[in-house]
Amino acid sequence: MSALLLVLIAIVIFFIAYVTYGGWLAKQWGVDDSRKTPAHTRGDGVDYVPAKSPVLLGHHFASIAGAGPIVGPIAAAVFGWIPVFLWIIVGSIFFGGVQDFGSLFASIRHDGKSIGEVIEVNMGRSGKKLFAVFAWLTLLLVVAAFTNIVANTFVSVPQAASASVLFIVLAIAFGFAVHRRGVSLGLGSVIGVILLFVCIALGNMFPLALSRNMWIVILLGYIFVASVTPVWILLQPRDYLNSFLLYFMMGGAVLGLLLTRPSIQLAGYTGFNVGGQYLFPMLFVTVACGAISGFHSLVGSGTSAKQLDKESDTKIVGYGSMLIEGVLAVVAIITAAYVSQDKLTALLADGGPVNVFSDGIGVFMTSFGIDFTVGKSFVALAVSAFALTSLDTATRLGRFILQEFFHDEEKESQHPLTNMYIATAVTAGLGGLLAVTSWAVIWPIFGSANQLLAALALMAVAVWLKKAGKNNKMFIIPMIFMFAVTLLALVFLIQGNIASGNWILVGFAVALFILALILAHQGYIHLAKDDEETTKA
Repeated sequence: MSALLLVLIAIVIFFIAYVTYGGWLAKQWGVDDSRKTPAHTRGDGVDYVPAKSPVLLGHHFASIAGAGPIVGPIAAAVFGWIPVFLWIIVGSIFFGGVQDFGSLFASIRHDGKSIGEVIEVNMGRSGKKLFAVFAWLTLLLVVAAFTNIVANTFVSVPQAASASVLFIVLAIAFGFAVHRRGVSLGLGSVIGVILLFVCIALGNMFPLALSRNMWIVILLGYIFVASVTPVWILLQPRDYLNSFLLYFMMGGAVLGLLLTRPSIQLAGYTGFNVGGQYLFPMLFVTVACGAISGFHSLVGSGTSAKQLDKESDTKIVGYGSMLIEGVLAVVAIITAAYVSQDKLTALLADGGPVNVFSDGIGVFMTSFGIDFTVGKSFVALAVSAFALTSLDTATRLGRFILQEFFHDEEKESQHPLTNMYIATAVTAGLGGLLAVTSWAVIWPIFGSANQLLAALALMAVAVWLKKAGKNNKMFIIPMIFMFAVTLLALVFLIQGNIASGNWILVGFAVALFILALILAHQGYIHLAKDDEETTKA
């Protein structure tokens, strides 16, 4: 089958879904531009800062994408490309898109508070505390997985490492120029994109080769600083400029596919049991961010909701970003599916899924005159830039959660973990300790925790919509399915990690399993109670 046709099918389906299903969701929930968003009502110049929809779309997409929609689909390719492709399409439209859109909308209707705060308002303080613990543990796995992936990428493609360092400096200059010197967004964007490619050129000229462990230390230092600075100086501008990297990368991939027209070599379906892994449930937790991701709900309710200029932006930022991520996931599976099994195995061994993706897009770009080395380093830079965004966003969210968890309004003297610097250091430090292991070890437990977090986010929004008298039926089937998939996957992972002696990950899995069961029970009580009260009314 033609790889190009696969991408075009995905784009058309996603566009139709955005216009039809996305528009229907907005009407069902009552999206209303006459209501002021928290960015305006609670503006503080640090976290609550209104942003234009293109800027926020870039920030939100860069934050949620990371390396997830690349690593997950490629790792899941062991089951064949057909089940992966179908889950990306169905999951993005009816699972991930609904969760992202709903979480973002629920947050702005709760003053930009996190999903945990939404749970507290609608399910009680104990539910919020349990969810906070669950979410924070998941964020530690996000920090561990993406620190590991970025470090490996920088070691295998040192040109991307040096370009990334220069890019951070560029983003700070862009933020200062636009937000403090009054440079227009249009002019700043043109100059920023030009300088972005200068950074890439300099990166290719002066590759920065360091060891993996050294990069882990540097990355942990970076995410600490990035997570405590105002969003306008680094987070917003870097994520906005990152979005251009993505658009160029995806455009280059599609153009390369159009010119090279590769055929898919990987088997469409390899079996239900592959190497001891069962398609159900492991496919659905391995693809992770490429179809649905609980991390997205934390990003939407943790940072993006604080920057929305108007309510209607929730559709393009929430639902639209998930569909764009679905396209990226389809491109990712193609980079694994167009090569032979032997080459795929070799590429995975030499840098993991990001290396597979960078190599594939680099090959496609040679069809219109881009040198393979330049193309591969550009793609590696783009992926690492997204992963860095996920890293500092996850750390910032971890900081928010710890501060909220230990804050007590009735006490004058607060717990040390309410301090932003201490909370950030604890989150980054513990995530870093987990990062020294292999991404292949971390990813399955991260995927399970991430998808279970998605089930909890779906449940939280469903309870709120029910209490608000709005239609929540679009959440019920995705919520039940994700609970079933992830709880079963955690059972398998607990067994596997016990057998291999990974007791830290066993502890993580057991804690997540117990917390999820308690929260699911609480959610069921609230949904059932509301159904009874609605029936009586």
